[in-house]
Amino acid sequence: MRTEAREAAKRKFIDFLEKKKLRNTDQRRVIIDTVFDTDEHFTAEQLLDWAREKDRSVSRATVYRTLLLLTESDLLHEMDFGKPYKFYDPNYSDHPNHHHLICEDCEKIVEFDSEQIKTIEEEIGQKLGFTVKSQKLQLSATCDSLKRSGTCDGISCH
Repeated sequence: MRTEAREAAKRKFIDFLEKKKLRNTDQRRVIIDTVFDTDEHFTAEQLLDWAREKDRSVSRATVYRTLLLLTESDLLHEMDFGKPYKFYDPNYSDHPNHHHLICEDCEKIVEFDSEQIKTIEEEIGQKLGFTVKSQKLQLSATCDSLKRSGTCDGISCH
């Protein structure tokens, strides 16, 4: 995410907190900075670890509550890939209409755009008389590199 977009997202979230009459605490600021300083998809536990690298006082409860608020404010997108935990997309507010492929072997998430999907979306909308506002496509895959060499991106997969 570009620097200007990151700063705009942070400001939008602070405004969102003010409208809800919620405080922007030191812990929450660390979490917000951590979320918008990455382009990586992450889990709540990963976010907790990253935030605690900056400030050991960040609590698990504050991470989970802040994630709920970030998704409610449409600045973060929660993704369910059928795992016992969710992934979060920090690029959602800057680029809401993109798609995801997740490796079932190593959980690597790859974002992609497709002109063909956009064409299908427009075609279906026109045929049915609708304007598509949003859509999502999530693909699960297995790693070809793992099949060939036993590792994918240098990570030994299970």
